[in-house]
Amino acid sequence: MFEKINEYALRCMPFTPQDLEKFDSLLQKKTYPKKSFLLQEGEVCQFEAYILKGCIRSYHIDHSGAEVTLQFAIEDWWVSDITSFHSQTPSVMYIETLEDCELLILTPETKEKLLAAVPGFERMFRLMVQRNLAQLQERLFRTISTTAVEKYLDFLNRYPAIPQRVAQHYIASYLGFSPEFLSKVRKKLSADK
Repeated sequence: MFEKINEYALRCMPFTPQDLEKFDSLLQKKTYPKKSFLLQEGEVCQFEAYILKGCIRSYHIDHSGAEVTLQFAIEDWWVSDITSFHSQTPSVMYIETLEDCELLILTPETKEKLLAAVPGFERMFRLMVQRNLAQLQERLFRTISTTAVEKYLDFLNRYPAIPQRVAQHYIASYLGFSPEFLSKVRKKLSADK
């Protein structure tokens, strides 16, 4: 059960077997059926979750009532509301399973125990935050400086496993398109082939 998450950790730092044993002892395995909410707006996020199996979507509902997809997460990825988790303030987002999921969970308490016992995990989580920030900056740049077709092709290139696992209207929401506009983009690409 811990093999994949330990491989993830070892890609970040050369942890000892004892370090990994401590890490594993603090993780809680949870399973959720498809269409389960892990977090809803107004709740305080009590988890950082590593995905063993499944697909998850994080989204926000804007002022007009439209869902804005912020992230998709699949196996070997982490999911959380980092702001709510670290500040212990109410979230402004929803985190929902799109498939049956198996997760390994750290709570604020278990994460603090881990960081106190094995300080090297601070580096792992710092690297995760840095990678996430870099991806968000790239996404912002693509959002403001590329065409709709370029955005869609970039999404397909970066996340080739996602389109087969999520509904097209979720992809449209992630890209900032209406479902109808995404359909037009896809038709244009088909016609250009």
